Amino acid sequence: MNGPLLPLPTGFAFTLSATDGGARTGLVATPHGDIRTPAFMPVGTAATVKGLYFDQVKAAGADVVLGNTYHLMLRPGAERVARLGGLHRFMGWSGPILTDSGGFQVMSLSSLRKLTEIGVTFRSHVDGAMHEMTPERSIEIQGLLGSDIQMQLDECVRLPCPDAEAERAMRLSLRWAERSQRAFAAQPPGRALFGIVQGGAVEGLRIESARTLAAMDFSGYSIGGLAVGEPQAVMLAMIETVEPHLPVAKPRYLMGVGTPDDLLEAVARGIDMFDCVMPTRSGRHGLAFTRFGRINLKNARHAEDPRPLDEESDCPALRDYSRAYLHHLIRCGEMLGGMLISWANTAYYQQLMSGARTAIAAGRYGDYVAETKAGWARGDLPVWAA
Repeated sequence: MNGPLLPLPTGFAFTLSATDGGARTGLVATPHGDIRTPAFMPVGTAATVKGLYFDQVKAAGADVVLGNTYHLMLRPGAERVARLGGLHRFMGWSGPILTDSGGFQVMSLSSLRKLTEIGVTFRSHVDGAMHEMTPERSIEIQGLLGSDIQMQLDECVRLPCPDAEAERAMRLSLRWAERSQRAFAAQPPGRALFGIVQGGAVEGLRIESARTLAAMDFSGYSIGGLAVGEPQAVMLAMIETVEPHLPVAKPRYLMGVGTPDDLLEAVARGIDMFDCVMPTRSGRHGLAFTRFGRINLKNARHAEDPRPLDEESDCPALRDYSRAYLHHLIRCGEMLGGMLISWANTAYYQQLMSGARTAIAAGRYGDYVAETKAGWARGDLPVWAA
């Protein structure tokens, strides 16, 4: 799995192949392979998608995974990963890798933070050591990791927040975008840098951020600062606000989102890429996402249910294990339970995106969304368990 690396093509490109209303399907080309869009990226926070082997992630249909700059800089360290051949070789994943900037984790996980124009000084949640994260250092770390798609450093504020706070963070993020772009210029050809739209829940700030970043000609554009406590309606409204001001010919990435319903609604509004810990985090707690809706396998009504989660699925975790067995594993605290349900959820999210791509290409995305949501609402509980 960690054998010699093959020569890589150069160049980053995005090609749209079809649209259906606001929904888009296409291909992001990277040095480590293509990403079919709309795409959901499993989160490999510390160079691992929790509970899964990477061959399971690939077999589930994922083209790309996400690595976390903050966590990897703390453990094992970006310089160490570079000495070991880069993140692809280190974790045995040959496909594309996107790394976030670490900004969200600095703000949400670290203690004793001090934010200045220069960057953020913070105390590690791991060992208490002090670190400094600047736009230049974030890009340096991502370069050492060797990720195909990198993010500018930004400041992410939780919602709701005062408009003045959203404006301050947005303008700081724009200045950091310029510094990130200058630092990124030293990296090898073929890699991509995305700008991040901020502005809280204020339409004018979001528009200004999107227009300014678009003029800077990034390789792609992320929408950040959502899925941080606001209702879904606010998130969707901000996507609708931003989308007209982003270049049509560049990929759009909604960061940290979300539920299957969030994904379908965001795709309808022009989003191409997503990431979220929800499939694996929910799996570890016994919650499965399926074409029949959410299934809480902790619930006693599954204790004697011999049916798999989805007998028609290609994924063994969905097809080959009874709900009774999964219920037993979860109730006993056996790690296999969380592993199997995380695998099932990862596969379902990929099936959801594959179905979206097919539907957009066929010009029937609206029907696909309606059919999918009807399946969730209908469920599949037998009469005796209802």
